[in-house]
Amino acid sequence: MQRPPAAGPTGALARTVEWILPSESVDRVVYGVILVGALLAAEDGIPESHLDTILSVVIAVAIYWLAHSYAELLGRRLQSEHRLTVGALGRSLVKEAALLMGAAIPACVLLIAWATGASQSTAVNAAMWSAVASLIVLELVAAQRAPARLSERVLELCVGVTLGLGIFVLKIILH
Repeated sequence: MQRPPAAGPTGALARTVEWILPSESVDRVVYGVILVGALLAAEDGIPESHLDTILSVVIAVAIYWLAHSYAELLGRRLQSEHRLTVGALGRSLVKEAALLMGAAIPACVLLIAWATGASQSTAVNAAMWSAVASLIVLELVAAQRAPARLSERVLELCVGVTLGLGIFVLKIILH
């Protein structure tokens, strides 16, 4: 059963979340958010420019997307004894493309911060915090969709906050 679109500001947020979350491969969206969040948490200022930081995000995401696609395809091939074909590889890349959507959230914040003149450090921090916030919002959306008792909702929120704060703790430990 499809939900009716919500009205108002929360309706806009709900529509945005629905657009970001494909009907399949939602887990890959989450992987993309975590990947870029962790990458930015590890950022230590060595890259000299915003462009260097953005390129490192793009390259890391591309490698992770390709590796995730290849690993998923290789795992299926090992179980089924099928050959590697261009079509199978293409289908795997498409299936895993949701990872790019998740990675795009903090990457877009990074680009917007750069475009508005924020320092590299501020841009990286804003993008990292957008990843943390995204994980919490995704957990809240999941909690809203499933009927649950208050204790279960608290657990759901705690898991999202814990994972999001794990990114922040990584930044503290590495710096």
